[in-house]
Amino acid sequence: MTLDALIPERLFDGETLRSGVAALIADGAVVDVIPAGALPSEAVATPLPGLLAPGFVDVQVNGGGGALLNATPTPQAVATIARAHRRFGTTGLLPTVITDRPDVTRAAVEAVRAAIAEGAPGVLGVHVEGPFINPARKGVHDPAFMRAPDADDLALLTGPGLGAVLVTLAPEAVPDAAIARLVAAGVRVAAGHTEASAARLAEARALGLSGYTHLFNAMPPLQGRAPGPVGAALSERETFCGLIADLHHVAPESLKAAILAKGRDRAALVTDAMSTVGTDLDGFTLQGRRILRGGGRLTTEDGVLAGSDLDMATAVRNAVRALGVPLEDALVMASLTPARWLGLDHRIGRIAPGYRADLVLLDGGLEARATWIGGARENS
Repeated sequence: MTLDALIPERLFDGETLRSGVAALIADGAVVDVIPAGALPSEAVATPLPGLLAPGFVDVQVNGGGGALLNATPTPQAVATIARAHRRFGTTGLLPTVITDRPDVTRAAVEAVRAAIAEGAPGVLGVHVEGPFINPARKGVHDPAFMRAPDADDLALLTGPGLGAVLVTLAPEAVPDAAIARLVAAGVRVAAGHTEASAARLAEARALGLSGYTHLFNAMPPLQGRAPGPVGAALSERETFCGLIADLHHVAPESLKAAILAKGRDRAALVTDAMSTVGTDLDGFTLQGRRILRGGGRLTTEDGVLAGSDLDMATAVRNAVRALGVPLEDALVMASLTPARWLGLDHRIGRIAPGYRADLVLLDGGLEARATWIGGARENS
């Protein structure tokens, strides 16, 4: 067994920034974090210029590297997406399929199952965003495919071999029994593309709803006498919320308000990334519609936002530079908090004994320079 000692200029262990320490890695896991001057004689020392942090965890990734899960629901596309985002510090993600025909949704879920079985690095599970959503808040989703879940859907989403499963649904469009069955099977249920009232959301929380997908987007705005999903989310401490911090989907002031209300332990940075990330593509086709890339945004030809052109390293930089979030908090929101949302915070999201060695090395500009998944390094 080789004992590797990674010695960065600074190390963020998932809670605090530290200097003068080394992370000991063996068999793909963190053995310990110790003073750099107290290395065991058998350790192979590797000095690292920059900040070593837990690898980023992204719970909403539609595509990357030219691949889009809806368009190519195959294990190869899943692996391509994970590989593209790894360049930007993401060491764990949920490939995401949006509202589509039932056969496409099934193919996407089965592709993720196969990718996990094949050991595709960085694939933690699957996110099914729709079709169980509200056509009134469709965003770029096609309302022709929206519907309530049936028995086959529930069997598919609660089957074995899928890792962490997140389902985005509109609570007003889904029966209580369906929500309860998903939760009982360990599926994380989030409200999104919804007009649910605060009262209906309270009922869904009692059934096990644990969070909100891309808060503010595809939902009505907060009003004094109609709090809706935004007001419900901001008034709760137990639920999580995903935030697309590309500075296009949500205004900086609204992002700041959400982070202040939820705290770093419940606000999770997400990308909602499409196939353009990691490429020089000027656009792509989504369910027959041309999506244009420009100015950091992805839109339909009539200007509707269609996912994002965001990577997680950029989301962290935006949180720090544009929102004034402390670096430690931004790193937690990009790693430990999404891991906690998925119930994986016992093995990823920290640099601590027993945790998998999923790591990112950031330079002074918070650009990802290297990643480790299960202790295997890849330079960006």
